[in-house]
This record gives sequence, C-alpha cells and structure tokens, in this order.
Amino acid sequence: MNTTSNPQALVGKPRGRLPISPQGWPFLIGGAVLTFAAWLICWTTLAWILLLLFVFMLNFFRDPKREPECTSEENAGLFISPADGKVIRAEQTENGVRIDIFMNVFNVHVNRAPMAGRITQIEYTQGSFINAANADAGEHNERNRFEMQTDAGPVVTFTQIAGLVARRIISYVPTGDHVVSGQRIGMIRFGSRVNCEMPKDFKLCVSTGDKVKAGESILATLNKGGQTQ
Repeated sequence: MNTTSNPQALVGKPRGRLPISPQGWPFLIGGAVLTFAAWLICWTTLAWILLLLFVFMLNFFRDPKREPECTSEENAGLFISPADGKVIRAEQTENGVRIDIFMNVFNVHVNRAPMAGRITQIEYTQGSFINAANADAGEHNERNRFEMQTDAGPVVTFTQIAGLVARRIISYVPTGDHVVSGQRIGMIRFGSRVNCEMPKDFKLCVSTGDKVKAGESILATLNKGGQTQ
C-alpha cells in the first residue's frame, strides 16, 4: 500500500530550516499556551509539570542540521545511517547485511535517506505497538517500508517501525521521488526503530551496541565490484 493513501503516514515535505520538525509545532505551541495559562492562574505545580513536558517535546522534535563529511561522489557507495540511536542488530551473512537501530525518546526522530536513489516502493502495514527493542517488532508492529533503487546500483530497503509509545509514522516523500543521501524522508513520533537491509555486495561497518547518527554515521560500504554503472 502506498503511504500517500494512508492517514497513518502523511506525505509532506518539511518547511523552513528551524531546527524543529514541523510535526512538533502543534505540540510545542499548545504546550507553551497551557504552561503560560497555568502560571497566570497560579496553578504552580501543574505549571511546572507542563513546563517539563514542554522541554521534553522540544528535545524530542529537534531536527538538527546534518552535514556529510564527504562529497556526493565520495559517499556514492556508502550506506549512511537513516536514524539516530543504538545499533541493536548488525549481521553480515552470505545473503546480505541487516542492521537494526533503536531510537529511544531522547534521540532525534527525523529519519534520513541512507543513499542517493529513487524510492521505488513505499509499503505501509498496520500492526501492533509492542516495545520496538524486541527482536520481532519489525514483523508485528505498525511499519513503513521503503525500497530504493540506489544511484550506485543495488536495491536497498529501510523500514520505519512504530514502538510501544510511537503511534504515528510520517513520510515526507512519495513513491517515485529521487532523494539524495542524508535527505529527510520522514519521522516517527515517540520511541521507535529503523531496520535496514542491503544485498551481499555491502560490507558491514558497525557492531551491535554502537551509537549512530542519521546522515553522518557510515553503517556499510558497497564493494567496488558491486557497483553498477
């Protein structure tokens, strides 16, 4: 199912360059108004609670600028992390590479394209909301799977997966769009994970337990023999 037809995955490119995700403004504006109102009527305890919630949301919806450390020509064969978080699975087998990244509520939740290429398929699947750190979350939870025909040649996939608290998967790009490495492609609201799959032409560059950053950390490299012209 294409995400453009599903209310759980809204297509809309972020506007502006403020370091806040556009999906966060309703929460931040509403939180600021409620906090100010509580102070005005002297509900001090409630005001402090609302202020803490506002700070939490400000941290959650941050969208820092990320600059690649190499040129587009140099990173053509690099699979860059699509998410901030902790690597909870990193495997290289004879069939390919699999890397799973868990995002807690304190990580940046804006997801980015891992390579340059064309989005050939976006498949949204309804599901449960079990803890995203569980190994089988990728099979049972609500998820949004991207398939990409990379400019370097191979087809790769990466999947946004909702978690125990996350209840909204958002896509910024539709099927058919050409994206560049590090481009914002969506976000997941509140605690989640992203699973990445690559063919056997890739070499794993991270280990389980590593901390990674979207748009910066190199997860895998494409062997020169695997590139197509």
